[in-house]
Amino acid sequence: MPEDQEKSVNTDIKGLTHEEAQERLKKFGPNAITAKEKSWLQRLFKRFWGPIPWMIEVAAVLSAAAQRWEDFTIIIILLFVNAFVDFYQESKALNAIAVLKKKLARKALVLRDGKWQEIDAKELVPDDIIKVKIGDIVPADVALLAGGDFLLVDQSALTGESLPVHKKIGDDLYANAIIKQGEMIAKVTATAKNTYFGKTVGLVAKAEQEEVSHFQKMVIKVGNFLIILTLFMIAIIVYHGIETQQPTVELLIFALVLTISAIPVAMPAVLTVTMAIGAQVLATKQAIVSRLAAIEEVAGMDVLCSDKTGTLTQNKMSLADPYLANQYTAEELMVFAALASKEENNDPIEKPIFDYIHQNKLEEKLSNKHLKKFLPFDPVHKRTEGIYEGDDCELIYTKGAPQVIIEQSDDKEFDKAKAYKQVENFASKGFRTLGVAFRKCEEDAYHFVGLIPLFDPPREDSVEAISEAKDKGVSVKMVTGDNIAVAKYIASMLKIGDNIEDIHTLKGESVEEYLYLSQILSRAIAESMHPDASKDEIDTIVKKIVQKVQKELYNMPVPKGSVKKHESEIVALIEKADGFAQVFPEDKYMIVDSLQKADHIVGMTGDGVNDAPALKKADCGIAVSGATDAARAAADIVLMAPGLTVIVDAIKEARQIFERMKSYTIFRIAETIRVIIFMTLAIVIYDFYPITALMIIILALLNDIPIMTIAYDNTKLRETPVRWDMKEVFILASWLGLAGVLSSFTLFWILISLMHLPLDFVQSAFFAKLVIAGHGTIYNTRIDDWFWKRPWPSWTLFNATFFSRVAGTIIAVYGFGLMEPIGWAWGLSMWAYALTWFVFNDVVKMGVLRYYRRKYHEDII
Repeated sequence: MPEDQEKSVNTDIKGLTHEEAQERLKKFGPNAITAKEKSWLQRLFKRFWGPIPWMIEVAAVLSAAAQRWEDFTIIIILLFVNAFVDFYQESKALNAIAVLKKKLARKALVLRDGKWQEIDAKELVPDDIIKVKIGDIVPADVALLAGGDFLLVDQSALTGESLPVHKKIGDDLYANAIIKQGEMIAKVTATAKNTYFGKTVGLVAKAEQEEVSHFQKMVIKVGNFLIILTLFMIAIIVYHGIETQQPTVELLIFALVLTISAIPVAMPAVLTVTMAIGAQVLATKQAIVSRLAAIEEVAGMDVLCSDKTGTLTQNKMSLADPYLANQYTAEELMVFAALASKEENNDPIEKPIFDYIHQNKLEEKLSNKHLKKFLPFDPVHKRTEGIYEGDDCELIYTKGAPQVIIEQSDDKEFDKAKAYKQVENFASKGFRTLGVAFRKCEEDAYHFVGLIPLFDPPREDSVEAISEAKDKGVSVKMVTGDNIAVAKYIASMLKIGDNIEDIHTLKGESVEEYLYLSQILSRAIAESMHPDASKDEIDTIVKKIVQKVQKELYNMPVPKGSVKKHESEIVALIEKADGFAQVFPEDKYMIVDSLQKADHIVGMTGDGVNDAPALKKADCGIAVSGATDAARAAADIVLMAPGLTVIVDAIKEARQIFERMKSYTIFRIAETIRVIIFMTLAIVIYDFYPITALMIIILALLNDIPIMTIAYDNTKLRETPVRWDMKEVFILASWLGLAGVLSSFTLFWILISLMHLPLDFVQSAFFAKLVIAGHGTIYNTRIDDWFWKRPWPSWTLFNATFFSRVAGTIIAVYGFGLMEPIGWAWGLSMWAYALTWFVFNDVVKMGVLRYYRRKYHEDII
């Protein structure tokens, strides 16, 4: 900005004082989109609330009531260990996102106390005077006041459209738009949630309230199942105790032992650690996971809704094959276009022209021309001009809107109708077209050279990433704010599919309906922003807004008077579509919501403010590299590197993590069934504890701590999405559990009824059998094939489980004052017995799976 102009601006436009700014800051709050966050205390308390924590807490209460303080201490330790492991892993992910937000902190140049100063953008308030210039991200909603003829603005983060727009004095700019060219003074009109996208933020908050992951649902179902099973068994024991007139304290001890045996104490910690380790793997690939449960959602994701601009495409202009008039060549077309441009302006429309010049080494043809005057683009003339010195007369080169260039050219030199037809052809493919011409100063008409088609090209890895995603059973749907011609052309290049729907046609919305809605909304906005305005003043504002909306809407390919479609019809059309064009923020939200209603697990990628509601609503929201702060805050996974290939990596990693969690869950339920039903049968039939409460605690430690290494196990990589089939989980776990009950009760009957061994000895032998057989079950459940098939267990899992069984065996063999020693002969006998039943359990597993697949016609469990 020239110095004299700067002074006039400073004289005519007054900024706020520091005191006025502070008063407004108190009234309107910080200029920041903040995610709803729970305090660390709330997040920690959540770990003690739910079906599984309740079971552990009940066991602790029963221990205290029975004055078994050793048991009480161990149970409390287990409870807190589980809670803090989960809390720690979540905190690590949240801290990573906090670091990202700090890196994204923005600054603003504001006029305060009569001088320009740089402040944090979050400190801006309404009525602040700010300066926006090339490269700036607009920090709030503003109105342009002075300082230049126009701005070139990239609004792709707001509207999803890739082409920049021109803004002049009197126009509004919205937060998160990017200034591509120019510099102006502006007045802040709204901040934070009061901006144009306040409604968008409201949708994000709505999605936040509705968010419950499939993983959370699974844990709740497992917890409820185990609670019901435990209560039922306790009822049996209590009834038996009353019938046999056992003392109340004894009944309490029975209930205590049974409750302890039923608790999957390590289940939350094991599942959390499994997902956390997967999150660390993804972090090495430049993907930060902000919500661990999202990893499990990625495993089951069968639809990926992808924003186009900046996600599937590069968000920059590229050249397509040009149209040439008469005898002109492509090189001449590009040189003449470059002569009508200025490289230092960094105009995104002109950049591909200069890229062509440099790639083809045509700089010399520009350097021998002497520029006398350059006329920049303006919205009225819709063209640029470069005026150069000639031998006897000035040479004028121009480029701009094709209709303008064609009409100003000599139609005797070229086929005007053919040129217009080519413009329409380019438009049908979604190209932005520039016309190029030149003339000598004494000539009235231009010589038409040709047309330059420009488009936003796909990212280099997009086609491959989409193909890989489809190979993994994930349907990719493109979602964009661009018109349907652009959407169809890009979809064909990306090989997504040709069924691209116009979202408004799909919903059956008419132009008249939009005008009616815009009138209602604009009146509500005008009345809230101008509470003291008269009715006539409000009517004038509404009329201007509706006229502007009407002008835009009638340019859209939306059939007037179309019939509103039923919701089920819309859902069916959305399922079949390969992509959607002319999409608004609420439409993206609706697309995700409709797919979820059709029982799809939906992923959504995006980078702009307009993507935030859908990112939050989706089962897994993925903010791509360079995403806005709002998009990152709403997303479950934030990509730090460009490209979509990391999403495919995330799908592979997530499916392996899912396999580990599923095998552990089946193992845990089966073990609980095995122990709880066997304990109940032994108590009711023999009036005898097969193992003591202390043995159960030691057994839990030896079983649950090593089993955390399941997070490092080798697993199958499914070629299709996987999700929790709780019917299958409970059926398989129940059969394996009942096989374990049969194994334990058979041994118990042999030792008590046939061999009449001392009861203390029987308890120790059973302890050895349970600790050896317990980890055997994980080798049954880790794959859905015979246990000797690949993938084999990882050495980490094998070593942890093997040495814990050896440790349990040594404790039983020598006793160490904790139990009656059984000696090595009996210890090795328990190994032989457990391994024999391990093979039997695998036969049971394969029989159940084959029956299940045959009955439900499924290929995988």
